[in-house]
Amino acid sequence: MNDPLQQLAGFLARAEQLLERLEPLLPPASRLPDWQAADAFRWRKGSGSAYLQAVTRRPQIRLADLQDIDEQKRRIDANTRQFLAGHPANNVLLTGARGSGKSSLVKALLNEYAASGLRLIEVDKVDLVDLPDIVDLLDGRRERFIIFCDDLSFEPGDARYKALKVVLDGSLSATPENVLIYATSNRRHLMPEYFAENLENTRLGEEIHPGETSEEKISLSERFGLWLSFYPFDQAAYLNIVAHWLQTLGCSPAEICAAERDALNWAIERGSRSGRVAWQFARDLAGREKIRAGDQAQLGQAPAGVLTGMP
Repeated sequence: MNDPLQQLAGFLARAEQLLERLEPLLPPASRLPDWQAADAFRWRKGSGSAYLQAVTRRPQIRLADLQDIDEQKRRIDANTRQFLAGHPANNVLLTGARGSGKSSLVKALLNEYAASGLRLIEVDKVDLVDLPDIVDLLDGRRERFIIFCDDLSFEPGDARYKALKVVLDGSLSATPENVLIYATSNRRHLMPEYFAENLENTRLGEEIHPGETSEEKISLSERFGLWLSFYPFDQAAYLNIVAHWLQTLGCSPAEICAAERDALNWAIERGSRSGRVAWQFARDLAGREKIRAGDQAQLGQAPAGVLTGMP
């Protein structure tokens, strides 16, 4: 075994045996997405691998379905059209009241502009550390991608927000021009803030400069170039949204008018006059009306105001 060639052959044979033993323990290679399979994708992780999963069924919400948020629609629509045209556009942070249409607005944009090359990538906040890898997958594609982070918020000590900061603005490598980030949150600054943090002369634990901690938290939201605020709906706006959904679901004008009191009671029970609550009430009423119409038809009666069917 003094022959160097024989020694090398023996070494390679042992190395091959070692690799065969290690191979089952290695994570599988990431799957490349099928860009033709869908217009929307989710970032998925499991069994040691990460990949973009095609979303073949998505909500068919339209921009026209979103009532009483006209200014927010106008601004995000203009920003998205700039982006699709290859012009400068901003990352967007949508904040405010729950159920006011923040997430629905982003989904409606996809339905509006998918044919123009818009694609949506949904990323859970637990996977924000993978944003650089996701951006690398999208770089150089001809499509225009919005990375969508829904219900974004962070707790003290959560380091994932730093990964988001780097992708937004802070990395040596610039974000590709075909990628934007749209995020929704109930918190404008994405992290909890405390009264004590506003007092530079108040000692907060071992923090010498507590004001700098506040600056660190605010710096994340400031990296979104466009802020859109959403507010609770008043009674008139809520009833307008209810009427729109009831009409969409096939209710007659008489049924819509008669449903106002029930719609208000429904909102009182849930403690909210949000667009989500209005949609839930409309679905409940439309479903009950269909059952009633079907029962009348079985009895040989001519139902009044039969619903025409859901789109």
